[in-house]
Amino acid sequence: MSLQALLTQHWRDLLEIAILWAAIYRAWLYFRGTRGAKVLTGLAVLLLVIALCSEIFELPEISWLFRNLVTFMAFALVVIFQPELRRALAALGSHPIFASVTQSRETIEVLTELTFDLANQQLGALLAIERDTNIDSFAETGVRIDCELSSELVLSIFQPKTPLHDGGIILRNGRIVSAACVFPVSQRMDLDRTLGTRHRAALGLTEESDAVVVVVSEETGIVSVCHRGQIERNFDPRTLKKRLGELLLLQKNENSPPPAPASLARETRLPGAGRRVVGSDQKEHSDDRHPV
Repeated sequence: MSLQALLTQHWRDLLEIAILWAAIYRAWLYFRGTRGAKVLTGLAVLLLVIALCSEIFELPEISWLFRNLVTFMAFALVVIFQPELRRALAALGSHPIFASVTQSRETIEVLTELTFDLANQQLGALLAIERDTNIDSFAETGVRIDCELSSELVLSIFQPKTPLHDGGIILRNGRIVSAACVFPVSQRMDLDRTLGTRHRAALGLTEESDAVVVVVSEETGIVSVCHRGQIERNFDPRTLKKRLGELLLLQKNENSPPPAPASLARETRLPGAGRRVVGSDQKEHSDDRHPV
């Protein structure tokens, strides 16, 4: 049978195989590196062993039990992987095709200026910018402020001896919604060990929502940007302004590579994950051990 005849007669079968392969491959990439990955691997090995043993040794009762347990296992998987499934659905719902621009260029100007005011004074900070996914549940963990964004106010908030310096602030439409907010810490096992609690909290929020989080290291003054569960580091004022513009104004460019000025260090990948990290050879120490 020629290739043309094969494609003509079995194109539906080939299409189904391609769709299933793509779905399984994407699911594998997504779950790889999560806490549930080991559970999924162990469960798959167990089911494979049971299926092979029942077929090889012709054990009809085990085969019957195995077939009836598959339905219940599907519900069990939903419970086991509930956090991962929630993040995946949230990421799908926040895809740029469904997004709307909510930030202004003036907000990005002020945000860039105050970020490097913080960095120059080596004040550790977490600045979360809300986009389409509402993050009021995290704003409620802090202190409501609801005021215009200003460099002076943010610098005051993150002074080490002020009551609101622990945690992060949440920005919405150019206004500070809350301060001293608690963000969920990422539980991914494939993260660089030099990343401490502050950076993991920023990543955790971007795994739960489509927010963009700017992180300032207290120890080194390094500025990082987290979005969609990935972290980009070592920004200067020019490249930070450009990257925030891409993420907050031109959301169709969200997956584009970050700018690469001379100040950016080597680009590395998280082991076992398909996410990019623009990394630094400098390690984070005490700044990441503060509570968030």
